[in-house]
Amino acid sequence: MTIIRIIAAALLAAASFTACAQAPAAAAAPAVIPANLENSVVKVFTTMRRPDLFKPWSKAAPQDITGSGVVIEGKRILTNAHVVGYASRVEIQASQSGDKIGATVVALARGIDLAVLKLDDESFFDTHAPVARTNALPGVRDAVFAYGYPTGGNSLSITKGIVSRIEFVNFNFGTSGLRIQIDAAINPGNSGGPAIGDDKMIGLAYATASNAQNMGYIIPNEEIEIFLRDVADGRYDGKPVMLDYIQTLENPVLRQFLKVDKTVEGAVVQSPHRKDGPLKEWDIITHIGDTPIDNQGMVKLGSNLRVRFQYRVQQLAKNGKVPLTVVRAGKPMQVQLPVGGERNMLIPDLDGGYPSYFIYGPVVFARASAEFVGALGSNLAGFNALSYLGNPLVTRRGDEPDAQREELVVVSAPFFPHKLSAGYSNRFASVIYSVNKVPVRSLAHLVSVLRDLKDELVVIHFDQRGGETIVFPRKEMLEATETVLSDNGIRLQGSPDMMDVWNGKTPIKR
Repeated sequence: MTIIRIIAAALLAAASFTACAQAPAAAAAPAVIPANLENSVVKVFTTMRRPDLFKPWSKAAPQDITGSGVVIEGKRILTNAHVVGYASRVEIQASQSGDKIGATVVALARGIDLAVLKLDDESFFDTHAPVARTNALPGVRDAVFAYGYPTGGNSLSITKGIVSRIEFVNFNFGTSGLRIQIDAAINPGNSGGPAIGDDKMIGLAYATASNAQNMGYIIPNEEIEIFLRDVADGRYDGKPVMLDYIQTLENPVLRQFLKVDKTVEGAVVQSPHRKDGPLKEWDIITHIGDTPIDNQGMVKLGSNLRVRFQYRVQQLAKNGKVPLTVVRAGKPMQVQLPVGGERNMLIPDLDGGYPSYFIYGPVVFARASAEFVGALGSNLAGFNALSYLGNPLVTRRGDEPDAQREELVVVSAPFFPHKLSAGYSNRFASVIYSVNKVPVRSLAHLVSVLRDLKDELVVIHFDQRGGETIVFPRKEMLEATETVLSDNGIRLQGSPDMMDVWNGKTPIKR
C-alpha cells in the first residue's frame, strides 16, 4: 500500500475503545437469535500488570478491566488479545451466574487482537455450548446483534444494527486483516463478545471509533479461523504478509511513464522489500493468483465488494509464497513472492513482553520499543524537540535493522540522583551512538562493551545533533551502581537476559 494510506489506516486502527451512542433500529428484517446463545457469552475479568516504560525495572500498578468472551469448540473461550494481554489473573463468569472460574491464556495474537482461554474447571462446558460460526462473510446491510458486557451494568447486553462496511485494513503492529464495520453500539467491555447474524456468529467485537458515532468494528470469522488453525500446534506464527510497498496505477502520466495502455490494469511496485527478491521497482502487479487487480490495487469479492488485493495473500499463500502476474518493461511474467512473517523493525514492539534494561551507575539503558516511542508521542512539544535534534527514535521510526544497528539503545529514565551525574543535563530518551568510540549495535552489545571495558573513563556519545558527550569514571560507576540500586529499592541491575550478558553467560559478537 502507499505510505500515506499506511499512515491513514494506522490512525484509524488506533481509535480507542470509547463509547459510541446507541444505534437506531435497523430497517432490515430481524435475525433469528439462538436460544442458547446468552448462556455461551461470558464476562471476562482481568488484572493486568503492564510494563512501566520509563521504569523498566518495575511493572505498572495492577489494573482491573472487564471484557467479554464466547464459548467455542474444544472447551475454549475466545476473546480479544487486548482484554487479556499482560494478565496476572483472568476469570470468566457466565450470564446470570454468581460464580467466577479461573482461566489461563493459551494462545494470543496481538496483531489481529485475538486470544484463547482454557478454564480451570472444564465442567463449565457441560452446560455452556459452543456458538456456531458461519463460514461466509455477511452482506452489507445485513442485520447484526452485538452481545457482550459493556460497562455500566453486570447483565448481558444485546444491541442491534446492520453491517455498514467490509474492508481489508491494518489492525495492529503491522498485521492486516478483514474488518467488518457495524452500526450496533459497541462500548468498553463489549470487546471479545460475539456478533450474531442470521442465528450464527459472524465475528468478534473488538473496537469502536472514538471520533464517530454508531461505528463499531468486529473481526470476521475468516480471520478467527486463520488464527485458530495457526495456534492448533500451541504456537502462534503469524499471518503471511506482503512486505513490498505498492502504489496505484490511476495517474495517466504515471501510465505514460510506464508505457502501458488502458488494457493493462494493476498496482505498481513502489519499493520492493528485498533488492534480490522477485519484484522490481515499477513492476505492475496485474493478478494475484487468478484474480485480476484494478488500478486502485483492489480485487472484487462478489458483485458489490472490493478490498485491497493483499487480502488474497492469506488465502493463496502456500509454502510461504504467493503467485503473482506482473508486467515488467511491457512484458508479462509469473513470479512467486515470499510472504513470510511480520516486517523486522529497528524499533520493534514489545510483543506482549517487558522491556530489557541495564543500570550502570545513575544511568538506565533500555532497548527502544514502539510502545516507548508511542508514550513519548503523548508530549507533542518534547516529541518535536526530538525531531529537531534528529533523534533516531523519530527519524528511523520505520527503518529495518541492519549490520550496524540491530536495535536502538535509549536512556529510558532520567538519571538517578548521584554526584557522578552532577552538571550533566537530563539525557532521557537520548539514543546511544558509541561507548569509547565503539558504535553500539544493540543493548546486549552495549552491556558487553561496558563489561569488558578497561579504560579509566567511560565516554558516551549520543546519536543526535547538539547535546553533550558524557564522561564517567569507570571504577566509580561500578561502585555507584550498588548504591543506586539500594537507594531506589531496585532488586536487579538488569533484566535477566542482560544480566546473562553482564555475567558472561551469553556470548556477544564484538
